[in-house]
Amino acid sequence: MKSKKLSENILKAVKSRGYKYIELDAVIDAGRIIQRSGENFRQYMFSFHDPNGNEMCLRPDLTIVSCLRYLKNRAKIKEKIFYSGQAFRKIKDQKSKIIRNQIGYEIIGSKNVKQDDYEIIQTSIKTVQKIKKTKLIIEVGNIKLFNLLLNKLKLPKRWKLRLSRHFWREDYFESLLKRLETNSDIDPLAVKVDKKRYKKMKLENQKQMVAGRKVSEILNRFNNKVKDPRKFAEGKKTSSIIREYLRISCSINSARKKLNDFLSKYKIKIDLKDEFFPIKNKLDKNNIIFSTSYGRELEYYTGMVFNIKDQSGANLIQGGRYDNLLYNLGSKRKIPAVGAAINLNSYAN
Repeated sequence: MKSKKLSENILKAVKSRGYKYIELDAVIDAGRIIQRSGENFRQYMFSFHDPNGNEMCLRPDLTIVSCLRYLKNRAKIKEKIFYSGQAFRKIKDQKSKIIRNQIGYEIIGSKNVKQDDYEIIQTSIKTVQKIKKTKLIIEVGNIKLFNLLLNKLKLPKRWKLRLSRHFWREDYFESLLKRLETNSDIDPLAVKVDKKRYKKMKLENQKQMVAGRKVSEILNRFNNKVKDPRKFAEGKKTSSIIREYLRISCSINSARKKLNDFLSKYKIKIDLKDEFFPIKNKLDKNNIIFSTSYGRELEYYTGMVFNIKDQSGANLIQGGRYDNLLYNLGSKRKIPAVGAAINLNSYAN
């Protein structure tokens, strides 16, 4: 199927689910992206300066641009929208493409988590079935559930924040678990660098913004980190519990029981709400798996996450909930949001 025809069919399928089409800006303020993702994200952006000296960039991600549009319009109502276009990102992997042709759809500003998560997954399934007549493999996870587990474990606060913040960076997360196992809390080189930055930042304007935070906030966090107890004797046990949790993978129909067995084993109390299991397996239909480790490399997601594959294992659609994204982009309040994206490049072959 030719790319244009494929795109038209997908857009038609999404529209039939009640989504409204919107246009997105191709060029955006680079500062808004950097505030959310930090200076390291700059290496992936195609940026330049406009005649007024403002740093601008080609959109590296359609979801972020959609959220910026919502904030710009000062919307306070539920929006059920979809869009299409190209995202531009510098890449290190020569097999990947700089230009990504994407179609995305979102529900923003609605507090009905369970219903909206179900709607996004159902829209994704129905859309794929319109263009691919095949059984699907649907992998569902929940990052909120992982964070609830962290909060119940015997861990210093800094370790909870560290593991939560880097959950999506799979390789680095694994290195953190190895450090936790041996109680190797502090990297000496990192301490040296931190102290040097600390002294320099004390001399700076305390209201200056750095990666989305005031200098005073960064210094306060550093002080709290220093005061946090350095010794922790249960790293090996706690790391083992986390690893066991991340190995849980089963039919979503049996996920609640399997998770309850795990929690009971370690006397951990977590209310496994229905929102953690937004969809069920049906007889002779698609294979829906609940995986506690899914969500790696999905940087800004905060709750339900999912991935849809065909029988060959090719990724077709990915999505999830990102309730903190609009707040990180400048909103004065947290605005619920959930959505999914189709990378049309993956259908090219």
